[in-house]
Amino acid sequence: MTDVLVVGAGPTGLTLACDLARRGMDVRVIDGRDAPHAESRGKTLHPRSLEILADLGVDREVLARGAAHQVFRKYFDGVPVEDTDPFAPGTRPGHRPGARFDGAVFAAQWRIEEVLRRRLEGLGTAVEFGARLAGLGQDEDGVRAVLADGRELRAGYAVGCDGGHSTVRRELGVPFEGHSAGAEAMICGDVEAPGLSRDVWHQWFTADGAVLMWPVPGTASFQIQTTPEPGPDGEALPPSLEAFQRQFDRHARVPGIRLRGASWLSSWRVNVRMARRFRVGRVFLAGDAAHVHPIAGGLGMNTGIQDAFNLGWKLALAVGGRCGQVLLDSYEQERGPVAAWTLKITDERMEHVMAAVRTPGTGTEAALTDEVPAGYRWSPLAQGTGTGTGRSVPGDPAPDIPLPGGTWLSEALVGGGFTLLGTGPGTGPALAAVAAAHGGAVRPLAVGAALGAAAEAAVREAFGVTGDALVLVRPDHHVAVVAQGRDPEPVLRWLGALRPSP
Repeated sequence: MTDVLVVGAGPTGLTLACDLARRGMDVRVIDGRDAPHAESRGKTLHPRSLEILADLGVDREVLARGAAHQVFRKYFDGVPVEDTDPFAPGTRPGHRPGARFDGAVFAAQWRIEEVLRRRLEGLGTAVEFGARLAGLGQDEDGVRAVLADGRELRAGYAVGCDGGHSTVRRELGVPFEGHSAGAEAMICGDVEAPGLSRDVWHQWFTADGAVLMWPVPGTASFQIQTTPEPGPDGEALPPSLEAFQRQFDRHARVPGIRLRGASWLSSWRVNVRMARRFRVGRVFLAGDAAHVHPIAGGLGMNTGIQDAFNLGWKLALAVGGRCGQVLLDSYEQERGPVAAWTLKITDERMEHVMAAVRTPGTGTEAALTDEVPAGYRWSPLAQGTGTGTGRSVPGDPAPDIPLPGGTWLSEALVGGGFTLLGTGPGTGPALAAVAAAHGGAVRPLAVGAALGAAAEAAVREAFGVTGDALVLVRPDHHVAVVAQGRDPEPVLRWLGALRPSP
């Protein structure tokens, strides 16, 4: 029997599968498509997602296939009016001062999936394409999945990462609550546009529509997004190369550019929906299967990747019999509020940007927001675990601070396990006690001895501690415990609370 069955091989499912496989889990990934797609789709990776990909060991490959800077060039009635770089380092969104990843990266979704599939294959698991889920059931011993070809699969747990039309969610009977627009808001696709400059993201606006052309890094294609055309019956015409050309001519007004090679055609309408539950017994929902929202701000793929990273270590502990229901329940308790916030803010920002682009000089950067939730301070896992006076307290993402020698704190946290940081010479016995009690699950790190006095000072400042102190960081790089002093009891108590009840 497989430890975990992952349904869906998009960024969410692949991130989860990589995280589980590197922990030694027997993971199986199925996808109903016959083969990998080559469509640009989601394209924005925020700094937090880049940290996750770095932990999985694929950040350099992703960066090599993307663009770290993207200039937005806005036009109104065909006339260029402004260039901006709203995702530049030191700006929004998700800016974390001094962090290793200090800006977004643009890369085609198929490229990101390609990198993650290769990483997963290196861990001994290949995606099973052409394996469409038809039915799902569970009992106290595990999950039973039935494929469209009649095959049956057994797993200890299953995770639906199969998108907004999730079969897993439907089989669970979980309502997908919210609303959907009645008409398409946009048609999109991948096209070639010989002669059009590729050094900017072109955004042409007019009083009655828009066309956006994003140059897909490493290809000859542009991702095109444009206003749908009404047909003779008033209904929107389906996307096509001819429709893209007509809208390009109408809104861009650049003579001599002929679009060609349309390789992806899609319609998009506003959906703001969230699953009533993210967990039913042994089955979980993540990414678009759990929540869908407007594209404003480029949060969709990022939210799914972060769902997966929150869930992976918890499932691994459950498979190993090292945690109880409290930890599994914390997945929804932590990610549910983030999803609800994302739905609310993207819906608001979508309305804002649709109004703002009617003003010359305003483009899609109007959708961006700095209002990113600061970790999981509300989580039951963050309660009663001590507090620091610095920037980071229990529930927050661990600060990614630069250390002497050109390294970063996040590099000391990679590997999928807990990290116990000790500052001050008196924490040695506490580090040893925790490591002995929890085997290889906790990596002790005497910061001063391992990284030097300057690094120890930086860690103290970041976590708001002085002298001897202990900081336990979760496998997903969120702070679990901040304890002033050399007593290991707060850390042992927190870890002990995760264990199954007798």
